[in-house]
Amino acid sequence: MKTSLTVSLLILVSVTWARAEQEAPPIVLKNKSAFTMDGSNRDPFWPIGWKPVAKASTSDQTGPEIQPSAFVVSSITLDKGGRFAIINGRAMQAGQQFGLQLGTQTYQLTVKAIEDGRVILSRRDEEIIVPLRRK
Repeated sequence: MKTSLTVSLLILVSVTWARAEQEAPPIVLKNKSAFTMDGSNRDPFWPIGWKPVAKASTSDQTGPEIQPSAFVVSSITLDKGGRFAIINGRAMQAGQQFGLQLGTQTYQLTVKAIEDGRVILSRRDEEIIVPLRRK
């Protein structure tokens, strides 16, 4: 009795399913959505209020020589844990890279060494020696 009830139920479900597949009309798209963006538009996936940061120039091979007066070394700390210098208001450590923006150009520099009374910065093959500003 249970087997015949189960078989008849399966037949009924399969017939109903087959009938439903035959009755459903095919889906036809009237308007296909598309997304195009001009160069002046804001990317909709950026957070609200966020603006992209200018990328560092990759053509760093050309450009003016950076003068030591572009930097202000206000403090140097020589400690057992390491050497730190405050350069343009930011704490830096030897080997750290940072960007210097002059006009519209951004130059990549590396803190080569921190010595007593001066900091040596490097850009490409050029070394910039910046003395500690003493009051």
